[in-house]
Amino acid sequence: MGVGGVCEGGGVDDVTLPPHPPTTPHGEPVPDARAAAVTTADPHVLATDALANLRDVGGRTTADGRSVRRRVAFRSAELRAPAVAVDPVVAGLGVRTVVDLRTAAERAAAPDVLPAGATGVHADVLAAAPDAPAADLSEILQRPQEAQRVLTALDPPAAMRRTYVDLVTSDAGRAGYATLLRRLLDPAAGPVLYHCTAGKDRTGWGTSVLLLALGVDEAAVREEYLAVNPAVRAMYAPLLQRFADVGGDPGLLVPLLEVQEAYLDAALDAVAEHHGTFGGYLREGLGLRDDEVAALRDALLE
Repeated sequence: MGVGGVCEGGGVDDVTLPPHPPTTPHGEPVPDARAAAVTTADPHVLATDALANLRDVGGRTTADGRSVRRRVAFRSAELRAPAVAVDPVVAGLGVRTVVDLRTAAERAAAPDVLPAGATGVHADVLAAAPDAPAADLSEILQRPQEAQRVLTALDPPAAMRRTYVDLVTSDAGRAGYATLLRRLLDPAAGPVLYHCTAGKDRTGWGTSVLLLALGVDEAAVREEYLAVNPAVRAMYAPLLQRFADVGGDPGLLVPLLEVQEAYLDAALDAVAEHHGTFGGYLREGLGLRDDEVAALRDALLE
């Protein structure tokens, strides 16, 4: 998620969506000079020109001393480049299932290019109303005065916090994340790659849910949640530069184009308010049985 939340008529919607990250004419992420530093600084990063923000979720340690298996669960930005189907890095992951957390409108604008042998699963965790889609602000960003008006009305940090609450409390969010976890616990479905548009908000909350369900402590969950910011900043750098070139203030967009601890806090607070504990969220919110949670841990821990 990220930029969006603005209906075509100019009003503000609770659903906050991102612009599609800038791409080359071949649909690949636009290279940025900071990408190499991102790759070398974070052992979870899987570097490829075909797919932005690709990460192995494995490697984190649980409170009881076990580790999340590597090469079982992956996260990324949208799979829109034709090169995804033939990229050797992606092929080497052996992905069997791709879980797409995006809305129907986003999928229509940029359908998934599936790795060879993979099956796609749609798990729209926002289910934006089709008659009131969140607007892609890419065009508006060419008109800085209008963009400033729209962004001021949106109040980006508040809009992002509302969106995270929706991910926890909405019917679509609960059903979508339950679908994701059930694919992850199914040995026949893995390895699993899940994604949204930028791979930061919907995917970030999904990763937080997964790691907390596995028993990873909250500090490490926050570390993983925030770890995507260097990649996301590199991904959106060309868009911010274009906005600056036409006289816009890139700072207006920052709360929409990165993750912040306050957004994760909003989701965790919603879990506590509506379900009391994280275990209550898994059972009541997502409808997972205790044996399913046990199966998830068996599948992803070593």
